[in-house]
This record gives sequence, C-alpha cells and structure tokens, in this order.
Amino acid sequence: MTLKSGFDYMNNPLLNKGTAFTKEERERYKLDGLLPPIIETIEQQALRTENQLKNLESPLHKHQLLTNLYNENRTLYYYVVTKNVSEYLPIIYTPTIGDAVINYHTDYTAPDEALFIDAFTPEKLRASVENYAQNNPNIDMIVITDGEGVLGIGDWGVNGVKIAVGKLAVYTVAAGLSPDRVLPVVIDAGTNNKTLLEDSRYLGNKRPRLSESDYDTFINQFVKVMSDVFPSAILHWEDFGRRNASRILHNYRDKICTFNDDIQGTGAMVVAAALATINVSNIPLNKQKIIIFGAGTAGIGIADQLSGQLMRETGLPFESAKKHFYLMDRSGLVLDNMTGLTDGQKKYAHLASDWSSVPTDTLEHLVEAIHPTMLIGCSGVTGAFKESIVKKMVEHTERPAILPLSNPTKLAEATAADLIKWTDGKALIVTGSPSQPVTYQNITYEIGQANNALLYPGLGLGALVTRSKFITDGMLAAASSAISDQISTNELGAALLPHVHTLRETSRAVAIAVANQAIKENIHQVELASVTKAVEREMWQPTYKGV
Repeated sequence: MTLKSGFDYMNNPLLNKGTAFTKEERERYKLDGLLPPIIETIEQQALRTENQLKNLESPLHKHQLLTNLYNENRTLYYYVVTKNVSEYLPIIYTPTIGDAVINYHTDYTAPDEALFIDAFTPEKLRASVENYAQNNPNIDMIVITDGEGVLGIGDWGVNGVKIAVGKLAVYTVAAGLSPDRVLPVVIDAGTNNKTLLEDSRYLGNKRPRLSESDYDTFINQFVKVMSDVFPSAILHWEDFGRRNASRILHNYRDKICTFNDDIQGTGAMVVAAALATINVSNIPLNKQKIIIFGAGTAGIGIADQLSGQLMRETGLPFESAKKHFYLMDRSGLVLDNMTGLTDGQKKYAHLASDWSSVPTDTLEHLVEAIHPTMLIGCSGVTGAFKESIVKKMVEHTERPAILPLSNPTKLAEATAADLIKWTDGKALIVTGSPSQPVTYQNITYEIGQANNALLYPGLGLGALVTRSKFITDGMLAAASSAISDQISTNELGAALLPHVHTLRETSRAVAIAVANQAIKENIHQVELASVTKAVEREMWQPTYKGV
C-alpha cells in the first residue's frame, strides 16, 4: 500500500496514532498542521475515551463510540478494551452486540473493514474476495456469518456483520490475534425477516433466503475461493441457521481447518463447566443424567461434546453414551417418532416405545421421571427453570448442576439468585450471561459464566501456531480441560469457571493445550521448538510502534 499524505496515515486505522504521533513522525509523514500540537501517550488517549464512555448511559451508545474508535485507531481501541476487559467485553460483544445487530441498518456509518459477499451474484464472488486481498492478503482467521441465527434474536440478514466484527475483536482482546490478520465476512443469502424486507433502510438484498440446494452450491464455491485466496486462514462459522450450520460443519470439518463456535465452542465450554461441577459434586460423567433444554444448534453441540467426553473417559460406544442425555425441544423430550427432526436431534432421540406410559411433554414431567443430576438450558425460554422444577432436582441430587446458558440475560432460564435461594445454596451454577455475586446466608457465591470468549480465542490461536490441518474433537477437549484447570473449587462459593478478567491468561493456557494436542494427533504443519514460546510470540500487544 502506497501512502502519499498525512491523511493516508490518519485514515488507516491500523496505522493511525492520532495525537500520539511523535514529533519525528509528524515531520516525516507530513502531519504537521493536521493534528493538535500536543503529543499524548496512549494512556492519556485511553483516559479520554474512558471518560467519554462514562458520560454515556446506554450500552448501545457505548458500543457505537467504541466502534467509531475501532474504525479510526485500532491500536487505541484494543488498548482501551483490554485494559477494561471486564467492563467493556459485554459492550463490544454479548449482550450489547444484539442491539447493535438490530440497529445496524439504521445506524450504519462505515463497513468496519468487513467483506460483504452477495450470494445472489456468485459470478462476483472471486472478484469480491480478491478486492479485499489486494489490501490485506495475509489473513490467519476468518469469521463468517450469514446472520440467520443471531444469538437469541433470529434472522437479521446482513446486519449480522456486527457479529463477525465483534467475534474477531474478542479474538484479538483475548488471544492477541493481530488485527491486521483477521477478516470478518457476512454472506448475504437473503433474509426471511419481514421487518427488514419492508424497511427501505435495510442494506441487504430484500429477497427470501436461498433454497437449500442453491445455498449449498454457493457455500461450496465460497469455501473454494476463500481457500484459494487465503490458504492459511482458519474458517470460523458463526450464527448460521441450525440446519445450515450443522450441514456446513459436517461437510467441511474433515477437509479444511474450520469450526463452528455455536456448535463446537458452546459444547466445549459446557464441558469445561460440567467438569468443574463434577469436581464439586463427585458425580462422575458416567453417573450423570443430563437434561438439555433446547435441542437446537447449541443443544446438539453441547450433547456432542459431552458425549464425546464421556466416550473418551469410559470407552463407551456412542449408543451407550447417548443414553445419559435427554434433549427437550418445544414438543417435549425428543423422541424417534417425531417429524421434522434435524440430523442432530435424530442422533439423540429416545425410543418413543420406551416412554409411551410416561408424560414427557414438559420439563417438569421429565424431571419427575428421570431425576436429573444436571440441567442445561439453551432454549431462550425466559424463566423455564421454575422453582418447582429446581426443588424436584434437589430432592434426588445433593448438589445438582444447573446451567441456564441462554443469553442475553433477559432470555435466561433462571437467575443465579433464584437458583441459590430455591436450593438453599446447594446448586452448582454456571450462567450464560454475566451474573453478579449472590450473597445467601452470609456466604457470597461468585457465579461462573460459560462465556465462549474463554475458549474459542485460545482454540483458534492454538490451531494457528501449529497450522493445524483440522480442528478435532481432541483439540476441543483439550481446550475444555485447560479452562477447568484454571480454577480451584475448594472454597465454598467460588466461581466454577475463570473470570473474564483472566481472559488473556486463560486464552494462553487454552492455546498451549490445543497446540500440544494438534501435535499429539500429528495434524500440525509446522515444527515448534517450544509451543509456549510460539503461542506467546503470536499474542499481539496493543502498543504503538514506529510507522
């Protein structure tokens, strides 16, 4: 890239330092007169941004201010967010990102250096990708969405680009992926959201989503082009509709280095939480009865990862392992005589003949029937874990594990405070959204959050440093174990998962474990003298360097 004027430096977020350009740099790059005369440190710049954020009441407005900073000065953006990670992570990603997606087409100001792919003009696919690569060909991580299954809010079409941008921001904050080596991509395959289709301000194609066959054909072309243009990049799929998400993962996971965070990342994160609860309850996985309330993409991913862990621990075949899991959808326990089941649901469906005389249409009925030891929620059904259901669990399990994982907070199946009160402090709780500590009978309970940000950045970094051919179940299991190893559950009321302020340290540990597993499985493509040093070397720091 040829930079000819001072404005070229100031308009490039990867190079811009704003008021921190030195005297020598201002002379060399013809910046004199283009900036206020005072030269500031990055600390002084960060303090100004922090004060500006404090004056904003709405999380969405704070998100927008940080987005503006992202588009102006990438180093300062990451310095500010990393310094205040506990406070700002919920602003740059969940839960605030949901509001940012909903308002994207009304608040649009800049494309955030994302790549927009139009699935209705496949003849322009390669040119679109190559246009981006002209400015930045060295990409290590690509987050892709089509916006059909955004968080708990559904189909938001091209607005889903905010998800890809936000996800990559977390990669950089947590695992130090260099911001010039990441690429957010949104595939505009249409939308079935009537509100967007009727809104003149919507920036995507106002067309229904592609048929399954046309969609699969396009995705196949897309993967080929991305692999041609960015041959070293990992493809991370995010917030696709559940049928498409499962099919894409199945079609490509054994061909390229790729993974789906909603399916595999969520599942591996729940394995980490489950391992932590087991350390307290002393109920081994092969003795657990696990209800997963919500049999969509996330629910199937959780079942896959937990059953995989069980099989690794015990040597059980899948047909035996799956009997420990009870998946519930809108119609009740998933049974083999139900119509319209996804492939994932069919795998875990129980024989209808075994339940013909037992009511399984509601969660309460199922809890009464099987006496579960663990209850996992990924349904988006607010308040689904009612007091009567929770108390039935405690009647049969001394320390039940209860994980209301749906987010944002307003969609959670239960609150931590209620669960602790209803179980007299006995429940082992992990939530999907941040939860404040709960004080009950003079004991303060720190609530662990099953935040995928603790897992996927380190997973990606570990695969990246080894140039792994694939991302395997073994690598996901290594990530889960690395997270659960970061905490001690000896203290009453201690959180069951690492706190978000340990994001860098946790990501480092995960990356090392994942890289070692890739080497163990002999799917690495580079030889490393020291895995730990290789991981640390790749972890970019948000500091100004000479331009």
